[in-house]
Formats: sequence, C-alpha cells, structure tokens
Amino acid sequence: MKRKLAKGFTLIELMIVVAIIGLLSAVAIPAYQDYIGRAQVSEAISLLSSSKTPFAEYFASLGSWPGGPSEVLGNTTGKYVGAIAIANSSTAQPGSITLVATMRTSTVNINVAGNTVGLNTIDGGKIWSCFTTATGSPLAQKYVPTTCRH
Repeated sequence: MKRKLAKGFTLIELMIVVAIIGLLSAVAIPAYQDYIGRAQVSEAISLLSSSKTPFAEYFASLGSWPGGPSEVLGNTTGKYVGAIAIANSSTAQPGSITLVATMRTSTVNINVAGNTVGLNTIDGGKIWSCFTTATGSPLAQKYVPTTCRH
C-alpha cells in the first residue's frame, strides 16, 4: 500500500516565516521613511540651486535684488516645497541675500514637514552657502543632502 505524502508547510515553518518578515519590516520601514524624507528635502535644494544663476544675473544687471522670487523664477513651489521666499536682502550689505525654501506641512514626511532649507550669498551671487536653520525647527542632519551638512 502506497502512502500519500503530505504537501505543504507545517505550522512552525509558517510561524518562522512570519517572524522573519516581521523583523525585516521593523528595520525596513523606518529606513524607507528616512529615504523618503531625504528625497523630499532634495527637491527643496534643487529648486534653490536652480535659483542661483537667475538671482546672480538679476543682481549683476540691476545692482539690487528682486522684490520677490517670482520676478526671476518660474517655479517657486514644488510637490513637497510650499514656497521659496526671500528671507532678507540687506541694504547695509547690498550683495547679501537669503533664500529660504519651506517644506509643505501636509503630504510630506512628518519629520521634514514645515521645516526650512536656505541659501545665502554675501557677494552678489558668486558664492552661495546652504543652511538648514532659517526659521522654524532645525532639520535633522540625516535628511539634509551632503552639500548642506555642516
């Protein structure tokens, strides 16, 4: 008499697989959230970086800074960036200006929502420096691109 072999997995084997998946998820989900936050902040850096040349050309042509970013930029918002604004342009230092990108407060990673990233120049747009503590709460360094880390 031939015996049929049982096909399938035992309960213990299934429990081990579920436990392994649970452990992997516990590690992967936070890492993925950090990755999403970094990608969203990189949009702000990209928008700010693309504004360097138009602002420098405006200053070189007219000797002053524009009244608002929309005078020289086509895009002042993005999917994750709520607004790009001029934080200050000093009359005491005519070549000085600070541009700030504020992240949206909804539809973005909770760790970067509402935070700001900025660019600053003091020489009419020749050299720009990036910073993360413009207004609001400082952005955690793990979300900041390496070009802005201090």
